[in-house]
Amino acid sequence: MSTPETKGKVLLTDDDKFLLDMYSMKFTQQGYAVEACLSVDDALRVLHEGFAPDAVVFDIAMPERDGFSFLQALHDEHLALNAVRAALTNQSDDAEKSKALSLGAELYLIKASMVPSEVVNIVSDALAKKRAHS
Repeated sequence: MSTPETKGKVLLTDDDKFLLDMYSMKFTQQGYAVEACLSVDDALRVLHEGFAPDAVVFDIAMPERDGFSFLQALHDEHLALNAVRAALTNQSDDAEKSKALSLGAELYLIKASMVPSEVVNIVSDALAKKRAHS
């Protein structure tokens, strides 16, 4: 049985299971194949196992390893090289934003200031732009 065509693959990483499930549902409803992980280590394992996302959406503030260490690992291990990287956080601090962008995030989205469907739309737009330029 062949799988239906999707808009793309999204790797979601957030330690908040409620938010992870909600964003997973929103991306799935919009036609994306989603891999949802509750930790950076889980996300890295999924990538090492061969999941090749078009977008990586991750929280900054997580226990054990934060979003910054995740970005660093993506860089160091050459993972998800062509994926749109979107930090999804409640940290509206400019220093945190600068750090995330300097480590390779292309988007810095504040959870509290947008609804999940807006996040999906922003990530979709970034993917469309990236595909248009590649």
